[in-house]
Amino acid sequence: MKTALLVVDMQQVFASMTHECLPNIFKLDSHFRAHSISRIFTQHGHTKEELTPPYKNQLVSKWGPSGSIAKGSSDWELMPDIAKATESCPIIHKNTYDAFINTNLDEVFKEQGIGRVVVCGVMTDCCCDTTARSAFNRGFETWLVSDACGTESKKQHEAGLRGFGFAFGEVLKTEEVLERLQQR
Repeated sequence: MKTALLVVDMQQVFASMTHECLPNIFKLDSHFRAHSISRIFTQHGHTKEELTPPYKNQLVSKWGPSGSIAKGSSDWELMPDIAKATESCPIIHKNTYDAFINTNLDEVFKEQGIGRVVVCGVMTDCCCDTTARSAFNRGFETWLVSDACGTESKKQHEAGLRGFGFAFGEVLKTEEVLERLQQR
């Protein structure tokens, strides 16, 4: 089955959440790149229009403009080492937790004949979990990589993984993903 790595929202604003997961994201990215397996990155942000009342975007309504990521801001920028890794890879620009909504991600996967999506990045319990669930609901076999995701707290991280693993797809560690890919 054709597989894609989906690296979610590795942006400056989330850098403090990535200390533990970043080495595993690079390990996955290196493997996928070395084996010419599809790699896709997402970048979350809001336009000036979305950050101006009346708010039409529910994330901006919930968090307010000061708690939302403005496109073009330093918080919006990809982390420098991640930005280097994205060369020649699609970057899906999104404005909600689900990377499929208001984007062409589904079309990108279908054009590439993708059947399985391996999800990593931040935040485990928001964008990673929501996007992984959406991939599952769209018919993709979906793996959420526990040690290649990060979030605000261990409690939130474990809750996101537990919910996804219960009803949607498999929760695997980086080494398990690499072993399974080698077997196929």
